Amino acid sequence: MGRIVGIDLGTTNSLVAYVDAQSGQPKCIRGPYGSTLCPSVVSIDADGGIVVGEPAKRRLLRQPERTIYSVKR
Repeated sequence: MGRIVGIDLGTTNSLVAYVDAQSGQPKCIRGPYGSTLCPSVVSIDADGGIVVGEPAKRRLLRQPERTIYSVKR
């Protein structure tokens, strides 16, 4: 059987989890900053580069016109 993965794209935070093959229990994946939660924020650089999570959240005050957050369906 393949790996079972779940993604929660929340308004404030997002996370990714999988079902551990040995225990059958869900395990959250930690991001590059050590947290299982990633801020649901996206920012676009002047050159078109995409920044997500904590770095994008820090841009909210400096570049609000290039940053998207709190998205609702």
